[in-house]
This record gives sequence, C-alpha cells and structure tokens, in this order.
Amino acid sequence: MQVGLSVIFQNPDETIPDQQVYQQDLSLALQAEGLGFDSVWSVEHHFTDYTMCPDVLQFLTYMAGATKKIKLGSMVCVLPWHDPLRVAEQISMLDNLSGGRFILGLGRGTGKVEFDGFRTEMDTARLRFKESTEMVLNALENGYAEYHGELIEQPRVDIRPRPLKSMRGRVYAAAVSPESAKIMAELGVGILIVPQKPWKAVRQELQDYRDVYRQANDAEPPSPLVAGWTFVDENPDKAEEKAREYIGGYWDTIIKHYEFDKPHLKDTKGYEAHGTMYDRLKAPGGMEMMTDFFVNLQIWGSPQQVFDKIMKLQDETHMDGYMGVFSFAGMPISEADKSMKLFAREVMPELQKLAPVQERLGIPA
Repeated sequence: MQVGLSVIFQNPDETIPDQQVYQQDLSLALQAEGLGFDSVWSVEHHFTDYTMCPDVLQFLTYMAGATKKIKLGSMVCVLPWHDPLRVAEQISMLDNLSGGRFILGLGRGTGKVEFDGFRTEMDTARLRFKESTEMVLNALENGYAEYHGELIEQPRVDIRPRPLKSMRGRVYAAAVSPESAKIMAELGVGILIVPQKPWKAVRQELQDYRDVYRQANDAEPPSPLVAGWTFVDENPDKAEEKAREYIGGYWDTIIKHYEFDKPHLKDTKGYEAHGTMYDRLKAPGGMEMMTDFFVNLQIWGSPQQVFDKIMKLQDETHMDGYMGVFSFAGMPISEADKSMKLFAREVMPELQKLAPVQERLGIPA
C-alpha cells in the first residue's frame, strides 16, 4: 500500500498568525520524505480559515524543490475556479520540475463562498468541471490544448514545457455525488475518497463507478485512494479523547465553510446530493449525531487500532493508497508531530509491506 501525508494549513478562528500555521504544517511536510512516506499532498481552498492553500500546485512546486523522490499530490485542484489552459500549463511545468512525480487530483468544489469570490455560478460547476477535465487531460496527453464545448472554447495552442510523460494512471478525482463518479468513470479517472458517507452507500457508488469505467474504457479501474483525518497515540483512551476534540472540531469547520447548516445547496443544480446534509443537521440532535458519525469514520486510536481501521477501509473500498492528515482544528503542533511520527514508525511500515490490494483481496487487476 502507498502511504501519503497531507497538510491543509487550517487556522480556525485565527488563533495564531497565518504565517505560523504555514511554518507548522511545513515542518510536518518537510519531514515526510525522511520518515518514509510515499507522497505528500495538500488541498485547494480560498478566502476563509477553513484551509489556507489557495494554490496547491504552487505548494507542490515548493515541495518538489525541497525533496528528491517523494511523490506530490493535489487533493484537489478545483477546476471550475480556473482557466483550464493555465492549469494544464502549471501541471506540465510541475511535472517537468519534479521529474514526473506529480499525482493529479481534481475536483469541482462545493463552497459557495469560493464560487461567489471567483464570480462563478455553481449551477454550471458540473458541466464546467467535465469540460475542463476533458480539456486538461487531453492537453497533457497530446501536448496541445484545444476544446470546443458548451462553456469552454479554446483554440489550439501548444503546452510548453511539453508534458514529460503520460498522466494516465495518476489522475484521481474527489467524487461525492453518484453523478460525479459516473463522469469520472467515463473519463478514465480514478476515485479519491474522503470518508463521509455510510459504507453501504460508498460500496454501491464504487460498484456503479466500476461498471461504467469498464464499459467506457474496456479496462479495470484503478484502485481508489483514501484520505483520512488521523490521530495516533499509544494510549487508546487518549487517542479517542483527542480524536473527538480535534476531528470533531474539524467537522465544525466543515459545516461553517460549506454552510451545510443553510439550505442553498438543496436548490443548486448539480448539488442536490450535498443539500441533503441540511436536512440531517436540522433534525433533532442532528448536529451531534453527524459529528459522532464523522469522527467514527476517521482513523484514530492506538497504532494497532489505526492499522486495523485502515485495513477495514481497504476491505470496504478496495483502495491501495492512504493519505493521513495529522494537523487540523487548531491542534498543537507538538501533538500533530508526535502523532505523525508514531504513525510513521509503527503503522506505515506494516501498510507498505502489504501485497497489492488485488492480490490481497483476490479482485480483478
């Protein structure tokens, strides 16, 4: 199994200067290669304290210069907020600078505050994401960009520096709705999962994705990647206490940033599946139940408990890559550093020893 580290630069309620948050999370990211992680990742978000990485490709370019071998992943680059031509150029440049170490994660975005800030209509996001993804992936394969769609009209131009090598097999997308998963399958893109739904629903959506992928591509889909909010301690009681404090605190920031406690997504084209969150939160005891549900989906406990939970993730999703987020919700950097190093010492080597998921679970390759 491939094991990665993700940093998200979160500063809830701005309790410390933003620069200090960057110094702290960078101190984790810069240890990743030496600790033996296979990859380092970050996210893209704008305008709030939820996460403060407005340019994930810029961050990964910095990490490319600070490292030698570790892979570099975007979790994710949100295409509807960008000119896809510029994204294709930035990806090609990063891949050239890093020697082909880039893993491309894509998404369409959900935060109203971000769409409003970029003056982009959320109602168009699904189609804009589909067209942008097609244009970017074709540009990276062909070495030139050209697209004629409903929303995007791009005359032919060359991508320079020319793409170093094919992106096939290293492109993933975060898909929350079944409709988005279908789009990704048709485009031949892998799935990036953040645990946030009942596993029964995830299993069904993944099966639907795999069926569409096989039909559209005449091949088996790549194994998913899973990202999880992670806390490890030798004392399982302390691990649970801290998980409920900090992972629960992270859930609070999700509600705030995405405004899930407001009904706007219920009436936004393409986001109806997200809008159901409002109904669940507004039900009696809904916030408490949803917090517990989210916390219990994430990865925390003693080293053995964390290993067992990641194995359960693999059983549920057939994933073959796990990316841990260790610093979030105002957690002291000393706690995050200790948790990350314990994970790297006690859990990660056992995960990296595992046979490929297809072999371990006896599934088609």
